[in-house]
Amino acid sequence: MALQDASPAKSDKFVDMVSATAEVDLRLSDFHPRSTLQRKPQIVERPKFPVIDYHNHLDSMEPKDVLAIMDACGIEHLVNITMQVGEKALAMIDKYHSASPERFSTIGWMDWSGVDRPDFVQVTLDRLQRQIDHGIVGIKFWKDLGLTLRGTDGALLRIDDERFAPIFEACGKWNLPVMFHTSDPTAFFSPIDQFNERYEELAAHPDWGFSDVPVTKRELLEQRNRVIARHPSTTFVGAHCAESGEDLGYLEEQLDAMPNLLIDFSARTPELGRQPYTARKLFLKYADRILFGTDLLPDVEMYRLYYRFLETDDEYFEYPSHASRQGRWNIYGLFLPDDVLKKVYRDNALKLLPRLR
Repeated sequence: MALQDASPAKSDKFVDMVSATAEVDLRLSDFHPRSTLQRKPQIVERPKFPVIDYHNHLDSMEPKDVLAIMDACGIEHLVNITMQVGEKALAMIDKYHSASPERFSTIGWMDWSGVDRPDFVQVTLDRLQRQIDHGIVGIKFWKDLGLTLRGTDGALLRIDDERFAPIFEACGKWNLPVMFHTSDPTAFFSPIDQFNERYEELAAHPDWGFSDVPVTKRELLEQRNRVIARHPSTTFVGAHCAESGEDLGYLEEQLDAMPNLLIDFSARTPELGRQPYTARKLFLKYADRILFGTDLLPDVEMYRLYYRFLETDDEYFEYPSHASRQGRWNIYGLFLPDDVLKKVYRDNALKLLPRLR
């Protein structure tokens, strides 16, 4: 009987190569890899068709500065979602409308002050009527409804609270679109730890984290959807892909179930651009219900990245974002056909902006 060799197994170069790991002390915030892919970028300086940016926030800017950027990159019209309420909101509406009524519109901001008053609904309707008199083209309900707003009993206010039904019903009668920013990206509802794909963004904005709230993201969206379904004569806009950019299958279910729902894709090119096949199918299928929006301060290069995303078949390029970025990935273009581009860039927004038609 032959004796077996009891010495340690000989090292295998290939096994050693594929199993090697390393611990590094390079800070994540200092890691800025540069892609080595070689492909000529398709820079789109101006869009194929005039653009209406239906979702932006201009309160901190001056109209003349915004107009210069708009002229430089083909923005025909821009909708400011003011974050002011009361007299400050009226002043902001007037500021942009007087500067150029053909180039600017304003969506108002829901004012929750006095929400526990017994006459809160009538107070809100009066507030809305004043803003309508000043020219608003919509009203926005922000994520604080459902996530942070509480009644005197300490409980979170529900989005589908029946007390607010007359507000949505009145918006339908006034042909005033209601924009909902309900919930937030899925990663915001997970702990801010090494498993969170948007760790750096949340580390810069820890107040954006909602892992400890007593309601799930899906519950918030379902509350919102009940409101939309209850008011079929009111037009609703789901901001940021109706906060379903990570689950386009669910987004399709919502669009199919609620014909009075449109969406904008502001600040969601990072999500859409990393799933370009599915995103392209979404744009083709729902071309009549998707609005162009950015949710980023107007900037020429920002707009050009949006055009590149929509118009080209470029691969693996940076997405438009704020300073802390949204995740460590790049995006791919959707190369949408002209008939879809026209609708997304401009025609769908015109349906909600009767003064421009």
